[in-house]
Amino acid sequence: MSRRADLHMHTTASDGMFAPADNVRMAKEAGLFAIAITDHDTVAGVEEALRAGRELGVVVVPGVELSTVASGKDIHVLAYGFDLDDGKWLSRLETLREGRNLRNERMLANLGRLGMPISPEELAAAAGKSERKDKSVGRPHIAQAMVDKGYVSDLREAFDRWLAEGKPAYERQERATSLEAIGWIHEAGGQAVIAHPGIYGDDDLVLSLLDGGADGLEAYHSDHNPEQERRYAEWTAARGKLATGGSDFHGVKDGKVYHGAIGNRSVDADILDRLGVRTE
Repeated sequence: MSRRADLHMHTTASDGMFAPADNVRMAKEAGLFAIAITDHDTVAGVEEALRAGRELGVVVVPGVELSTVASGKDIHVLAYGFDLDDGKWLSRLETLREGRNLRNERMLANLGRLGMPISPEELAAAAGKSERKDKSVGRPHIAQAMVDKGYVSDLREAFDRWLAEGKPAYERQERATSLEAIGWIHEAGGQAVIAHPGIYGDDDLVLSLLDGGADGLEAYHSDHNPEQERRYAEWTAARGKLATGGSDFHGVKDGKVYHGAIGNRSVDADILDRLGVRTE
């Protein structure tokens, strides 16, 4: 039996295309032993995934991907093994989502000034937002609303012309620092892993975060090349830290799988013990 774990994927609780239970089903079909649900700044999809995991025999690891900043760069930090009932932790996640919501408001105002008005109701519809307040809404949902309104032909155009950093509608989100977020994760009893370090283009910064308190690096990621994966795995091994991996699956958008299919990257499930996850 496979003992592989895909420790990075998204659901409709943030910017994924599939419900949490669907991700679990696809993981089962892919022959995975375990997955982690790591939506942006929210654990809203975890309970549904846990239920589906129990039904289908897939170990589900509660996770979250925090939006942080370090040295002026947007850095994502994955959290695992935290206490799902920790009120202070959940309040901090809510604060991060509030920052996203304020940024969304500013970006919608920018689009309005650019002749592309989108109402909050239209954004909510594009996000498929339910009555739950803990769903995370962000730029991919704004991009989808732009497609729905006919302002752009696809999501890629929305980002390339309007929503990416430096483009006319872009606004920076107020974020916790990476080291601050790592401290939050530790306070909640969890492990903090720097997500997809290869995309930041700043290995010195990544190494400083690893040595500054992070518990590991996501060495294996759909957007990493073999050399990057080897380097990050060596860095963590030399320090006795975690080398995690995952597909960063979001679903299929415009006919393309983002960032990779479930199971595209995985690690041995033995790592779950170090993440504080019981598998029996």
